[in-house]
Amino acid sequence: MSALAALLLFLLTGTLVPVNHRFQQTPGGIPVYVVSNGFHTDVVLPLRDAQTGQDWLRTLHQPALTARFARYSYVAFGWGNEGFYLGSMGGKFPGPKAVAGALFPSRTLMHVDFYRAAPDSGARVVPLRISPAQYRRLTAYVQQSFRPDSLGRLQLRQPAGYTPEDFFFVGQGRYHALRTCNDWTNRGLRRAGLRAALKAPLAGSVLFQVRRAR
Repeated sequence: MSALAALLLFLLTGTLVPVNHRFQQTPGGIPVYVVSNGFHTDVVLPLRDAQTGQDWLRTLHQPALTARFARYSYVAFGWGNEGFYLGSMGGKFPGPKAVAGALFPSRTLMHVDFYRAAPDSGARVVPLRISPAQYRRLTAYVQQSFRPDSLGRLQLRQPAGYTPEDFFFVGQGRYHALRTCNDWTNRGLRRAGLRAALKAPLAGSVLFQVRRAR
């Protein structure tokens, strides 16, 4: 078997192998959601959580966003390739250069999207209830995915996103063919102690395992 075939086999079978398979939801726990558009996955978290004291507007530290979104209830986070994200603006599909560039180590952004209410239920929305300890681990993972400036402040990279409610911040780490946006989501679930896949290159890989946590 060639190295490429072995790699593809690992990526595909990794979807079927669960990590944290003993995970059980916490009755009355903190509500979180894994949401997909069919290609990409986000984690959707409460904008403020009383049990842990986490306040994402305070963490983001952007006065203009605080003024606009103080009454919203949830915020979504996704991590991905800078060229692919920005090349998708205006409903366009990124060009060949952006697609090819995503295969190799490249710069990243954090996509932040504010929700007035919890995501609508559907085939691509998986709701979970998790413990405060699990939520703290998940929020720590998300925070570490932003690249702060020299003063420790998160850097707003793109003040306008796909809609008036989403924005791009400078991300930490490099994107490449084996470290994708869906792999980022899957790693976050794993680190928090939630059920996840051994390897999740695709959105369907993430959803396949997290659905079984219900």
